[in-house]
Amino acid sequence: MRSGALLLPCLLLTLSALPSAAQSVGTPVLTPTVTARYPHDRAAFTEGLQYLGGGVLLESTGIAGQSGVRRVDLKTGKVLARVATPIATAFGEGVTALNGVIYHLTWEDGVAVTFDAATLKETGRYRYSGEGWGLTNDGKALIMSNGSPTLVWRDPKTFRIKRSVQVTDAGQPVKNLNELEYVQGSVYANVWLTDRVARIDPQTGKVTAWIDVSALTRETSAAAAKAGHTLTFDDVPNGIAFVPERGTLLLTGKRWPTLFEVKLPGVKPEEPTTTGRARTGR
Repeated sequence: MRSGALLLPCLLLTLSALPSAAQSVGTPVLTPTVTARYPHDRAAFTEGLQYLGGGVLLESTGIAGQSGVRRVDLKTGKVLARVATPIATAFGEGVTALNGVIYHLTWEDGVAVTFDAATLKETGRYRYSGEGWGLTNDGKALIMSNGSPTLVWRDPKTFRIKRSVQVTDAGQPVKNLNELEYVQGSVYANVWLTDRVARIDPQTGKVTAWIDVSALTRETSAAAAKAGHTLTFDDVPNGIAFVPERGTLLLTGKRWPTLFEVKLPGVKPEEPTTTGRARTGR
C-alpha cells in the first residue's frame, strides 16, 4: 500500500487507530525465530506474497508504472517470470493463486485482474467497490482486505462477497489490515506502517496473537544503511507466505533486500500434498 505525500497524515491516522498497550492486555505477543535469510529484490515494493511450492514464490508489487506479478526463486531471489499490471496507471496490490488462477488487486481502480498461473497470461477482470489491499485464500474462497478493519470472503468464480468479519483486538477495531496469508485456520495480516502482524480468528475476527517483527525491521534497516540504500518512510514490513512442508513463514517488506524464513509458535509442518491451497499454481 501507498507512498508519497499521503504518508504522514496516514501514519497519524494509523497510530491513533491502533489498539493501545492497555487495550491489548491479554493478547499474546509472539516473536518469530529466524531460520534462514534469502535475497529479495531491493526494487520490489512488495504488496502480495504466496509460496507456490517447489521453492517458488508468487509476488506482486506496487507503485503506478512499476506494478506487476512475478514468480520468484526463493533461494536466489531471481525473477523467473513476470507480467505488468495490465492497467498502466494502476497501483498494484495483493495477489493469491487458487486452482490454477492468479488473482491480483489494484488499489484505487476497483479492478481485480486474473492470470493463468502457468503462463501469466491475463484471463479476466472483476470489478469491486472501494480499495484493494491484501489478498489470500483458504482453499475455497478469496479473502480480501481494503485498509479498514473488515475482511471479506469472495467467491473465486464471481468475485462476489460471501461474508465479512470485523477484526478487533480487546473489542477495538484494527484498521489498516494489509497483506494477508491464511495459515492452518488463522488469517495473518500485516498492519500497515507497523512492525506487527495480527493473527486473526476468521470466524470471530478477534486477534488471537500479535507477531512482533520489529527485530527484522531493525536488521533490514541496518543492512540497507550499510549498503548505502537507507530504507525510506514507507519501506515497511509487508509480505507473508506459508511454507507447509517446513511449517515456516516467509516475511519481507517493501523494497527490503532480505526475505526471512521464520518459525512461529503454533505453526507446524504439514504432510506433502498434490492438492489444496499450498500447491495451487505450481
